[in-house]
Amino acid sequence: MLGHFGFSYTGLIFLLMLFVPNIIWTKNVPQGYSADNENKLLLIFERIGEASVSCCALIFSDFNFGGLSPRSLWLAASILLMVLYELWWARYFRSEKRMRDFYRSFLCIPLPGATLPVMAFFLLGIYGRVVWMLIAATVLGVGHIGIHLQHYRELERQ
Repeated sequence: MLGHFGFSYTGLIFLLMLFVPNIIWTKNVPQGYSADNENKLLLIFERIGEASVSCCALIFSDFNFGGLSPRSLWLAASILLMVLYELWWARYFRSEKRMRDFYRSFLCIPLPGATLPVMAFFLLGIYGRVVWMLIAATVLGVGHIGIHLQHYRELERQ
């Protein structure tokens, strides 16, 4: 349940799926976006979660495919969520890049830019039976989803 140390190619792929669109986003920030008023406590949770999820994803070999089993369904669900995350990004990059485009639900999933990757990494933690990833994804979720929710509520007030 604690995990076996070793390189995870699955974790690397997940991190690439996470970071590449985010890097592209830095050149495609929504009109009117500002991080100035983000809750500092949520930001701390987000940063700790980002670092710990990234480390866990790479250093536990338990995330690598180990053959078909009933447990493989957790990995399949996790991969599906990451594919949906990529599709959400594709929709955003084709949009007018407004705040409402960035925070609009995707396939009835609220705040998909935050919820999809957090849930994907949580399910990856279940698949790998790595409690550290479950904790890291939970911490990330508190911060990342919390910040997205804060921005969404500000958008709704306008």
